[in-house]
Amino acid sequence: DPHDPGNSGHGGQVQMTRATLSDVLGPALQEGYAVAGLVCLGWEDMRAYVRAAEAEGLPVILQAGPSCRKHTPLPVLGAMFGALAEAAGVPVVAHLDHGYTEDECRIAIESGFTSVMYDGSRTPLRQNIDDTGRIAEMAHAAGVSCEGEIGFVGYADGEASKGTDPGEAAEFARSTGVDAMAISVGNVHLQQNHEGGLDVPRIRAIEAECTVPLVIHGGSGVPPEQRGDLARTSRICKFNIGTDLRMVFGRSLRDVLAEDADVFDRVAILSRLDDPVEAAARIAIRSIGPKRGENQ
Repeated sequence: DPHDPGNSGHGGQVQMTRATLSDVLGPALQEGYAVAGLVCLGWEDMRAYVRAAEAEGLPVILQAGPSCRKHTPLPVLGAMFGALAEAAGVPVVAHLDHGYTEDECRIAIESGFTSVMYDGSRTPLRQNIDDTGRIAEMAHAAGVSCEGEIGFVGYADGEASKGTDPGEAAEFARSTGVDAMAISVGNVHLQQNHEGGLDVPRIRAIEAECTVPLVIHGGSGVPPEQRGDLARTSRICKFNIGTDLRMVFGRSLRDVLAEDADVFDRVAILSRLDDPVEAAARIAIRSIGPKRGENQ
């Protein structure tokens, strides 16, 4: 069974480390840290992210979002994530990020994903609860975790956020049975600076009503110090980080091409991005990991 969580402990000689979201968020919540949900766009970055997790001795969540799926079909992504997970020495979660339809979530589950995030946050509360609950039930029947979103996390230079109401969050968590709940507390997708900051009083109000692990989308826009602090002092167990790492990838690619006007082979070009992307991912993973992350 590819979803068997039996081998999801940190480190050690593990033959298969494909883990569900619950496998990695349970220990994080108990021990006071968060796991990085790293947004993948292709083989080069996802491979670097797993190497970074292994170097830190910590789990990692590989995330296939809408732009990734537009470029590469879900069955191919499932095989790529699975190959990396099974060769890794730390738990690796294969996660569908922002699945917008039940069909998309079903294809991800059939393709070997161990976790699906259904995003019904643009719909009215009752519809979001009904749709997310149905998808959570489907996921759980397959031994897969499910993340939902309550409130709406907006986009830099795009749709505005709608903050999560603590009472609605409690009803959503209770009624859907999700394994993790994404909340809107001042976070914004695709933000390229750290000028923002999360609404801590709103986080505390949600925590007072809910016991489910919480997720922050748009983690790149959260000041790193606050990210680390909340990872250790709140029920936030997962920060999604994409933009920070995409910027490192893009800048490194420009540097390689600028330094060598004659290089044309894509493997030669992309191989030179491994080290900077891995280094950036290590910082992201470690910054929200256990206080003694190196000793995990």
